[in-house]
Amino acid sequence: MTQSITVLIPTFNEELTVPKLYSRLKKMSQTATNYNFEFLFVNDGSHDNTLTIIKKLAEKDGRVGYINLSRNFGKEIAMIAGIDRVESDALIIIDADLQDPPELIADMLRLWEQGYDDIYARRTDRQGESWLKRITASVFYRLLQRSTEIPIQRDAGDFRLLDRRCIDALKQLREHERYTKGLFSWIGYNKHEITYIREPRIAGKTKWNYFKLVNLAIDGIVSFTTTPLRFSTGIGMIVSLFAFMYILYLVIRTMLFGSDLAGYPSIMAAILFLGGVQLISLGIIGEYVGRIFNETKKRPLYFIDKYHKPKVKK
Repeated sequence: MTQSITVLIPTFNEELTVPKLYSRLKKMSQTATNYNFEFLFVNDGSHDNTLTIIKKLAEKDGRVGYINLSRNFGKEIAMIAGIDRVESDALIIIDADLQDPPELIADMLRLWEQGYDDIYARRTDRQGESWLKRITASVFYRLLQRSTEIPIQRDAGDFRLLDRRCIDALKQLREHERYTKGLFSWIGYNKHEITYIREPRIAGKTKWNYFKLVNLAIDGIVSFTTTPLRFSTGIGMIVSLFAFMYILYLVIRTMLFGSDLAGYPSIMAAILFLGGVQLISLGIIGEYVGRIFNETKKRPLYFIDKYHKPKVKK
């Protein structure tokens, strides 16, 4: 039997890129004749003509399907919405902005045939990105790797091929605060890396501003490690030790030399420092408590407005 492959494309306001992406995916599929491809777009509440364009592609090509979510849930949720409906032998996730070259899929398929379950693409260069974004990304991956016992792949995004058993494993992970790049690592299985140079967007603007990237980084750290809590505890113990030593020093000095009114600046500095440490610790604890609160509500991850199933040969 010819094996079936689903290409999953999360989209949000990508009316300029979707036609070009489809053209290159179609060309790629014509060279990989040993597989039956389907192209599943997940429209994550776009405000432009993205959904209209996808519908037109579906009318012309039966292999094109789409999921229209009821609102914008974010890329992480859009991906699991697509993963939940994948019935193929393997899944390939790719962004719509063509920063990840569809032509690399042929190499992924070849490695998949060799027995690998998760073939992920690692970026060796980030063209079109500012030096600040490159540095912060490098720092984040280093911090995440050192703070968790899970081997997180550095500089690897969502562009990858997943075998059927990886798909089934991801379907079981239903947390709301999702960091899918970490989930890919968490499920394990036989992984293989391929490298490429990430190109600039061909059109449109990135949806990931620094505020969203910081939130994603916090989700990644909090979702896969309790190191911040332990760090907060360690800082509290160190500060308490120094505070006790300082109090002991004040008692001894007062007993030997008497009391005085000097030291107001040092007292204020100590109070402000201790207050800052306490607020930071409460903030760290609050991040974890907030995620516990969201999980206890047991709300569905998403709602679908319409699902048009692609027609792929089995």
